[in-house]
Amino acid sequence: MKFSIGGPLKLAFRPWVEGLEHVPAEGPAILASNHLSFSDSFFLPAVLDRKVTFIAKAEYFTTPGIKGRMTAAFFKGVGQLPVDRSGARGAGEAAIKSGLDVLERGELFGIYPEGTRSPDGRLYRGKPGGLARVALASGAPVIPVAMIDTEKIQPPGKVVPKLMRPGIRIGKPLDFSRYQGMEHDRFVLRALTDEVMYEIMKLSGQEYVDIYATAAKRQLVEAAKAEKQAQKQAEQARKEAEKAAERQAAEREAEKAAGKERSGP
Repeated sequence: MKFSIGGPLKLAFRPWVEGLEHVPAEGPAILASNHLSFSDSFFLPAVLDRKVTFIAKAEYFTTPGIKGRMTAAFFKGVGQLPVDRSGARGAGEAAIKSGLDVLERGELFGIYPEGTRSPDGRLYRGKPGGLARVALASGAPVIPVAMIDTEKIQPPGKVVPKLMRPGIRIGKPLDFSRYQGMEHDRFVLRALTDEVMYEIMKLSGQEYVDIYATAAKRQLVEAAKAEKQAQKQAEQARKEAEKAAERQAAEREAEKAAGKERSGP
């Protein structure tokens, strides 16, 4: 990935990086990043000398056909691990296990605490299950990462990416050893996650929104549906008003014609 994609990616987009010295040369660590674009999982590994392993939905690895096999090979090549999202807690447990396996091998594990891409460029509340539990169970340091302007390279609906310089800010490692053995305390999980999100916010300069990004996406979808319904109702009202005006005009014409007949010779 670094030679086939990473090199051309850096040459074409010339991403700037701050804080590379905070990533250890060896040993396990967790890279906790904001998530603005699909390309985040490519730009971050491209600027690091070490391999970074992320998790991805299992559908990317199980789609049948030639295209499915090519997609699976691509995601394996860029260091993605499949996660089965079936079951009520399937995704969370699978992500935790995958993360721990990566860290036990002494590698870097990348995770997006928001759980999904930001729908509007703002920073949303981190989900405490994956990041916090992996950090406490492994004892690995958490390194906050801020992706800058990656959402502007290929906005939704755009096929051809825009050539511009995205940025990456890497913060100092966070040590949560004070919480060791408390991975089942939901208040500790929440506190750890909020601390990481606060550091990401400082690095990225994003506006923070204290709701989950998934909830924000649902709100946007519902708002779009409501707007569409309102436009439909307005269009229907306009058509009904036009029909009423046409009826009134026809009635007036009929009344004029009837009046002429009555006043005729």
